[in-house]
Amino acid sequence: MPVSRSSTTPEQQEAWRQARKLVGAAVREARIQAGLTQEALALESGVTRNMLIHVEHGTRGVSFERLYDLAGALGIAPSRLLPDDPLRARSTRG
Repeated sequence: MPVSRSSTTPEQQEAWRQARKLVGAAVREARIQAGLTQEALALESGVTRNMLIHVEHGTRGVSFERLYDLAGALGIAPSRLLPDDPLRARSTRG
């Protein structure tokens, strides 16, 4: 089991990068559908606008707790912000 990013495979790092982009796109789409600005969503969810910008662009991951905060502020289920499973495609665990 990897304990740091330096001990992960390039494939796993790429899967995480893709997951961040997919989650960010889902957050942005839900925010727009809800008619919220980035600032309004940031205030409602308790994250900074700067963090929200990075999340939406996929350059920063979001913690489990913040994912729930964002979903709650958007009035949607947290599962709507998650991709199907981009990590499943890497290797199967034995």
